[in-house]
Amino acid sequence: MKFCSTLLLCLAAALPFAFGISPQHMWTKLILTHHWPTTFCSMEQPACHPNISYWTLHGLWPDKGIDCNSSWHFNSSLIEDLLPDMKKSWPDLLNPSSSSFWKYEWHKHGTCAAKAASLDTQHKYFGKALELYHKLDLDSILKKFNITPSETYYKLSQIEGVIENFYNVKPKIQCVHPSKNADVQILGQIEICFNPDFSLMDCEKYSKTEKISLGNPIADEKVSGFSVCDQDMPVYYPSLP
Repeated sequence: MKFCSTLLLCLAAALPFAFGISPQHMWTKLILTHHWPTTFCSMEQPACHPNISYWTLHGLWPDKGIDCNSSWHFNSSLIEDLLPDMKKSWPDLLNPSSSSFWKYEWHKHGTCAAKAASLDTQHKYFGKALELYHKLDLDSILKKFNITPSETYYKLSQIEGVIENFYNVKPKIQCVHPSKNADVQILGQIEICFNPDFSLMDCEKYSKTEKISLGNPIADEKVSGFSVCDQDMPVYYPSLP
């Protein structure tokens, strides 16, 4: 029995190394974040003109670490074969002809995700993010279950229910609250989470930052204004203007 216990402890200790993650910088969760372009652009006007009517990729974020290697520069030539898909699935809604958004995501999150051997190059990181995005196909799943842009408001539980029932995990859904006394919230961002082996897992409702100050968005992101949707407030899912 003692031998078995020792063996289990050894295996548990070795698990991070199996994924190429050093214990002192180990992340335990990947967050695949989608945003709704119409909502994003309503916050960023007049600079933003997406003309996109599907959920796009915002990023693939490990739950620990920011800017883990500032000397590891982004190089678009290393992901040249991915660029057509990147431009469609992971567009820069503010500067469509620029790679600055991908550069930002690589420096902020990719260099930290790269602690894992499975994500230790730019091509692996961006390629895996696209693979997970297409595998989930969130936009099609929402449409399949009649969650579409509408002038009629949804209950948050309706949107959560579709995602939870289909993927069998809890997402994190974020909204924009136009004002303190607004009686409706605007659907803006949906996070779906993965284990280090890329199997689905539940997302925590609040990030560490939001646990400290629930009204604040994720502190390390460019985009401000998103916070966890209020369970009791109607949700507006806007169509293209």
